[in-house]
Amino acid sequence: MTTVALAGSTGLVGSHILSTLLAHPSISSVYAYARRAPPNPSASPKLFHIPSASTDDWPAQFPKESSPKIFFSGLGTTRGAAGSVDAQRKIDVDLNLSLAQAAKEAGVECYVLISSGGANSASMMAYPKMKGELEDKVKALGFKHTVILRPGLIQGARDESRPAEAALRTLAGWMNKVSPKLTDFWVNDAGVIGKAAVVAGLKCVEGQREAGVWEIGQGEIEKLGKE
Repeated sequence: MTTVALAGSTGLVGSHILSTLLAHPSISSVYAYARRAPPNPSASPKLFHIPSASTDDWPAQFPKESSPKIFFSGLGTTRGAAGSVDAQRKIDVDLNLSLAQAAKEAGVECYVLISSGGANSASMMAYPKMKGELEDKVKALGFKHTVILRPGLIQGARDESRPAEAALRTLAGWMNKVSPKLTDFWVNDAGVIGKAAVVAGLKCVEGQREAGVWEIGQGEIEKLGKE
């Protein structure tokens, strides 16, 4: 049985990671960061909420006494929600990195990050640059297993409004009805991503993967998420 920690548990992908973890027989406890209570429709006794009004407190609250083997991060925001690129960076890079460092110090064996297709620290565009910089920094921490998922357009219902993405998701939904093969190369469903993250993390701690960095692209996400 495996104890895990999770950041981003109320987000689009993070909520699916959480529901998958709570339903999985190999998971004993889930410690979830969230400013509001994370979803737990089945009232699972596995879920332990790590509440805090300020995300600045999150790294110090890492549940090291419970010895999590896996730390999942689906944490992220948008420039619109954050208010600026600099404010977005504080969440997407700085907070994520601080939590990864806390996980490493706590002895976490496997770190699983939901990144993005096109992540590149050398990019001239803010979003892929941030994602790429975070990837580089967490790789340098030297977890026994570092798992990075790079989905394409994420299909699923979001709380916040993203008009451009909403239009693309509508198009993707129509194309998927015609044939799933039309979207397999550029769209990943949030539920599939969440399941893929959990499957990948468990493969690592159960000895099915060699130590090191495992970068998972869109096609492999689909495969793992449907196992």
